[in-house]
Amino acid sequence: MFTTRTRIVAAVIAVPALALTACSSDSGDSGSGSGSGSENVAAVIKGLDNPFFQAMEDGINAEAEADGVSVDVQAAQDITDTTGQAERLTALAQQDFGCFVVNPISGNNLVQGLASVDVPIVNIDQPLDTDAADAAGVSADTYIGTDNVSAGEVAGQQMVDLVGSGTVGLIGGIAGNITSEDRLTGFENAAGDSLDLLPVVSADWNRQQALTAATDLMTANPDLVGIFTANDDMALGAARAVADAGKSDDIAVIGLDGNEEALQAVADGTLAATVAQYPYAIGQLGMQACSALMAGDDVPESIEAPVALITPDNAEDALGAFPEPFEDFENPLD
Repeated sequence: MFTTRTRIVAAVIAVPALALTACSSDSGDSGSGSGSGSENVAAVIKGLDNPFFQAMEDGINAEAEADGVSVDVQAAQDITDTTGQAERLTALAQQDFGCFVVNPISGNNLVQGLASVDVPIVNIDQPLDTDAADAAGVSADTYIGTDNVSAGEVAGQQMVDLVGSGTVGLIGGIAGNITSEDRLTGFENAAGDSLDLLPVVSADWNRQQALTAATDLMTANPDLVGIFTANDDMALGAARAVADAGKSDDIAVIGLDGNEEALQAVADGTLAATVAQYPYAIGQLGMQACSALMAGDDVPESIEAPVALITPDNAEDALGAFPEPFEDFENPLD
């Protein structure tokens, strides 16, 4: 039986109110309560080599324990392991689960595996590719995640506020990844009229690759005043490169994710800022949605997860609450 949870807390930065109109839990071939009568949940998430997804797993497990629901969490070997993640989903799809929480590495790597799932599907963090899902007859009952364009816009405005004008480098994740592209698009939306933005270079979400990319950016652009990276792990690599070059006072580095190491780096002054998502809360919301769907309740078609701009002014508050958000967030599943 689904029980309401206490409100998840977070700082909400320029996030519109969530639509609370419930949608039907009937979702075509994916079903919504058809098939298995099990109340066990299967969760397939990205690689635990990244602290963002470690926190997501913690949120899933914490909510499952609070709700008295059994959950089997399977993770990819790393955040590029699309094939391995798909194989884990395929194996779980042959077992008796009442709901699936899926956090695909790409928009389509889990679609074929989900085609055989006839119980509710909760899609979190990385949306399924609409065209691929439609072609396979797959439809998630709800999507829960960050508006990455809006989050990127928060980072872009903060960069403008910090540096005013000048040349800024952009470091993206895996080329073609929709999450990376949306964050960079948002940054460009907010900062493109004020700053000279260099072409995006990809660093595959990897800290060491970002360190190398930032070093190359500084070498090619001695007038560089800022670097934005599409996640915090890359931001920490870029910040290391900036520090090694003795330019920490001259180049502002901003990331996006809000992992604990990045929050500490903001508090210490190593990073200028980060836009924090709350993967722990996304994991909690995913489990809450599964509990509701298995109980036959309606859930919103989409749920926008909270974000917060973290600067030296509030970094200690964010660290004190980590991995949970640190200010109120209205939870539409309550």
